[in-house]
Formats: sequence, C-alpha cells, structure tokens
Amino acid sequence: AMCQSNTLQGPDLHTGKWLQFPQLALRRRLGQLSCMSRPALKLRSWPLTILYYLLPFGALKPLTRVGWRPVSRVALYKSVPTRLLSRAWGRLNQVELPTWLRKPVYSLYIWTFGVNMKEAAVEDLHHYRNLSEFFRRKLKPQARPVCCLHSVISPSDGKILNFGQVKNCEVEQVKGVTYSLESFLGPRISTEDLHFSEASPGNSFQQQLVTKEGNELYHCVIYLAPGDYHCFHSPTDWRVSHRRHFPGSLMSVNPGVARWIKELFCHNERVVLTGDWKHGFFSLTAVGATNVGSIRIYFDQDLHTNSPCYSKGSYNDFSFVSNNNKEGISMRKGEHLGEFNLGSTIVLIFEAPKDFKFHLKAGQKIRFGEALGSL
Repeated sequence: AMCQSNTLQGPDLHTGKWLQFPQLALRRRLGQLSCMSRPALKLRSWPLTILYYLLPFGALKPLTRVGWRPVSRVALYKSVPTRLLSRAWGRLNQVELPTWLRKPVYSLYIWTFGVNMKEAAVEDLHHYRNLSEFFRRKLKPQARPVCCLHSVISPSDGKILNFGQVKNCEVEQVKGVTYSLESFLGPRISTEDLHFSEASPGNSFQQQLVTKEGNELYHCVIYLAPGDYHCFHSPTDWRVSHRRHFPGSLMSVNPGVARWIKELFCHNERVVLTGDWKHGFFSLTAVGATNVGSIRIYFDQDLHTNSPCYSKGSYNDFSFVSNNNKEGISMRKGEHLGEFNLGSTIVLIFEAPKDFKFHLKAGQKIRFGEALGSL
C-alpha cells in the first residue's frame, strides 16, 4: 500500500512542478517588464493586450492573477495612428476609378449608409471620378430650402447630439459627457479681432465670451454620419473674424466613441471660426474624425489640415480682420461655408438673449436649412 501510495505521489508531484513552471516563468518575465521604460513596456504589452480583448471566453484572464494588467481600451484606441490612416484614406479617395467599377462601388456605399441620391445634383454614378468627388457631391437647388422665420438654422445634415445653455464653463459632447469650453476653443481671442470690449480679468472664460448684459451662452452639437450630405453652411447672418486651427488626433466622433472618451472633441483636430452676430459672440467649429483629416473652409485658402507633423496642444491663428481690410468675412444664412471629406461633427457656441429657444430634441435627425432655434 505504501509503495502504491509513493508511486501515485511521484507523478503528481512531477505534474505539479510542470504546472508551476509556466507561472514562475511568467512571473519572472513580468518582473523584467516592470523594470522597462514606459515606452518599451507599452510596446511589449500591446500584443498581449490586443489578444486579451479579442480572444473569447477570457482566455488570457489568468495572466491578471500573476500581476499583468492590460492596457485600457481607451489608451489602446488612442495609440492607433489615425492621422496616418486618414492621410492614406485621403490618397485612396483621390484615385480615379475605372468607369465600369464606379457604379458597383458607389452602390455598395449607398446601400451601406442609406444615401439618398435623388437629392444629388448629379444622380448618374458614373459622373463621379473618385470617392472624394462622390463624398462631396452637391445637392439640387431646392433639396434644402433655408428657413427664413428662425434666426439660427442647421448648418448641415446630421443628428442632434446635444444642445442647450453652456453651464460651468463646460459643454456636453453627448448626454452626461462634458468637455472644457476653454480647452475646446482655446485662449480668448484678442478684442481687436472681435470688436468686443475688454473683459474683466476676474471673470470666467464663459463670462468673457458673453458681451451683452442679460445674454447667455448656448451650444449645439450636430453629428454628420458617413451617409449624410458632407458640406456645411452658414447657420445665420454673421461676420467671421478669426480662424483657429488645432492639429490633433483623428479619432472617431461616433456617439458611441464620444461617450467612451472624455473630452474627445478637445483631442481631435478642429477648425474654430469665431466672430459676431447681431446678439454678440458666435462660433462654428468643424471637428475632424477618422478618415476626415480634410476640413475645407471655402474662403480660407491658407488652411491645411492633417499635416504630417504637429505639436500636441498647439494651434495656429489667422485673423480675417487684419488680413481682410479690417472687415472680416461676412456670411449670409445658408451660404456655403465648407466641407468634410467623409463625416464628422459641427459644434455651434454662441451668445443670445435669455429668451432664445431651441426647437430640437436630442437624437433627432436634422437637415441643412431647418430651424435650430429663435427668439
């Protein structure tokens, strides 16, 4: 019996050693990783992290029991070279398609994203030489009548993500997720450009933007899906005094991602146009996104977006007052203003009297020319 017991214990112990060996080796390897520099550690952790999130049934979960922690999904997503991918996509968009290939390619896109080609100025798919021309297609003149009864109209087709008064110097990108107003717009522009009176140094950034007593600051966020009309227009009669270009990331601005990444709009590349309308401060910001590195403003030939090199947190200013005979750029409601390459987001931030009312519901679809709000 004793011999039988020893015979059984021998293989069990042998097996136990073999089971412990991978864990010991893994602990030793993780100890080596902990001594690495942060960049080297990230480089080594990424392959495991990708497998951790992709493999089913928590296949790599045992690794967490021996001290390894996966990189967060947000950090992993932020590490994707979206600017490089967007430039590559832009190059691909410029490639002229053979005539026989145009209809099947564009038809697939139309079916996927629900594009209404009956509104297009040119319905014949063979007319569009490349994807870029198709994305930037023009509409028939009467496809988007401009509402004359309301003071502010939608500058584009899209979906209303959020709207309302700006509170505590923060703006909601989607329900419950906010970003800093100053981080988004950048430091206050000189009063010479905006023709505004000098603000008191003690005032908050939000208070500095409000130029008339009794007014409030309002915001509206419009998401353009890939199937939407990609041009944007002037939402009211106003004067554009200044352009600020923030080079940055080009992460997706899909509402799901916007809920996931805090201050997403402050990380992404964007073009901020600021000026004034009859009630005071007015701004329109075009936010870039993955595959939408190209933001074009029709009257600004000096603007070049998605350049290969940029400094994080930097921005470039251009004054239309000092470079345009002290007048700025006058825009009429509904006038063509610019375009995206695929789909993205427009953010309006403006000053208006307290009785300004939005005629919207969060999540509703809206088309260019329809009313946003009025007094």
